[in-house]
Amino acid sequence: MHRYRSHTCADLRKSDAGTNVRLSGWVHRVRDHGGLLFIDLRDHYGVTQIVADPDSPCFKKAESVRGEWVVRVDGEVKPRSDDTINSSLPTGEIEIFAREMEILSAAKELPLPVFAEPDYPEDIRLKYRFLDLRRETLHENIMQRTRIISEMRNRMTSSGFTEFSTPILTASSPEGARDFLVPSRLHAGKFYALPQAPQQYKQLIMMSGFDRYFQIAPCFRDEDPRADRLPGEFYQLDLEMSFVEQDDVLSAVEPVIKGVFETFAEGKPVTSELRRIPYDEAMRNYGTDKPDLRNPIVMESVTEHFAGSGFKIFANMIASDPKIEVWAIPARTGGSRAFCDRMNSWAQGEGQPGLGYIFWRQEDDKLAGAGPVAKNIGPERTDAIRSQLGLDDGDACFFVAGDPKKFAGFAGDARTRAGEELDLVDRERFELCWIVDFPFYEWDENEKKIDFGHNPFSMPQGGLEALEKEDPLNIKAWQYDLVCNGFEIASGGIRNHLPDTMVKAFEIVGLSRETVEERFGGLYRAFQYGAPPHGGLAAGVDRIVMLLVGAVNLREVTMFPMNQQAADLLMSAPSDVSAAQLRDLHLRSVMPKKD
Repeated sequence: MHRYRSHTCADLRKSDAGTNVRLSGWVHRVRDHGGLLFIDLRDHYGVTQIVADPDSPCFKKAESVRGEWVVRVDGEVKPRSDDTINSSLPTGEIEIFAREMEILSAAKELPLPVFAEPDYPEDIRLKYRFLDLRRETLHENIMQRTRIISEMRNRMTSSGFTEFSTPILTASSPEGARDFLVPSRLHAGKFYALPQAPQQYKQLIMMSGFDRYFQIAPCFRDEDPRADRLPGEFYQLDLEMSFVEQDDVLSAVEPVIKGVFETFAEGKPVTSELRRIPYDEAMRNYGTDKPDLRNPIVMESVTEHFAGSGFKIFANMIASDPKIEVWAIPARTGGSRAFCDRMNSWAQGEGQPGLGYIFWRQEDDKLAGAGPVAKNIGPERTDAIRSQLGLDDGDACFFVAGDPKKFAGFAGDARTRAGEELDLVDRERFELCWIVDFPFYEWDENEKKIDFGHNPFSMPQGGLEALEKEDPLNIKAWQYDLVCNGFEIASGGIRNHLPDTMVKAFEIVGLSRETVEERFGGLYRAFQYGAPPHGGLAAGVDRIVMLLVGAVNLREVTMFPMNQQAADLLMSAPSDVSAAQLRDLHLRSVMPKKD
């Protein structure tokens, strides 16, 4: 028999009764039933119940074990009586009567429990992550992550993509976040950068004559953490294709991502036909380029109903500036003054002056609007708004006015708030859609200059001619995002593969030809020697896993994450290094001055 086990803790069934077996694992919990000891033994695969009675040769040893001790048990498989069967366990019809036990490793008193799902402080959980990972839910999340990645890989391979690996030490690249820099020992004063994404390399793979590339790629960005973004590193399904247009990429990716969701959705519906929503439409209808389509609320412009009305705040704004619009946020079932007042208070808490609103109710056998806005614009305009939005008795509508470019985000937050407060969001489904036609450029208010709106390596719609003749802020890009339930889960574009077009695109944001050649020399040089039209996409593995397992934080689907201050409490990173190490790297540490 094997030194440690003949079976795992998930293997044994009633058909194994009478068999002598050997199991090893962790003591999950011990129960003393009047001299009869029951030990739940746990390993990676499952749990098996061990029984030791006073007649067992190992009874005294069994009495000494505690939670999370590692033990080996030899014994006989016996069927449980009908009244003691545990139907929640695959091994619940049997138990092992122990005749020999070896303590392989004792455990100190635990700093956090691994039984059940306790709500424990994050710093303790991350410092003792190896214990935290023993918890059933977290352990299963990590295993599900592995299965999901395997499914992605299989689907990509069967779709004709080939997996290649790209370098980790590379050059700094403007991907929209800070680089992690690695000082060079051999090249004094120079630095490598960890890749924010394999963007340039995957394009160079296309330049090299390969056709369909993918990899599950680690990416590194020195940015602030949040619930849907980990500090430090993350993983993405990265892919690129040659001789393609936007439709080709979307058509290739859609069955892969949709198929992964269908495989792991556990019966929840998944969007059958993915809509392609232009960016401008998404902003107008949902106030975000990451709309949660499970929320049925669709915003509409109702500017005409307020122009020249008695609601002077909006009417005067409309009269003074042609850019001013009034957007309506319809809220079915929200037609009570109490709910409308709560929404108004929430808006004020968000730094807004408030939310205008109308709610409809039956009065004297007819449907009438109520609230200050309805009083000021009159019954005719109130009913016109209701009719346009398809509202009825017991419904409400909220209003936001101003320049849509400035208030769209807040309007989107109000839409989300109303949908969640009124329980309109169908949480038991996965709604996927594409957002397309992103602006190529945007205005950077802080720097007072034009900057790239998305990916600087994308092809502008209209090509070089658009860059030379159109207002940059009106140019769209061949860029697209895949969105699920309010999260961006993938982003990509058709690449700018023409040297002159690339240079012109960067010149508009203030980078000269010389700078482009210096910073993107490999890519720019490759474009001089026959570049195929190409495009691709990167899908966030961590976010997809988070959605599929129903987690609310990426740390629940990542094996060894950092904390909110970008510190690895388990390995004590980042850490100090010796003076000798700094000398080897031609560096010295200059600490910031204390206030």
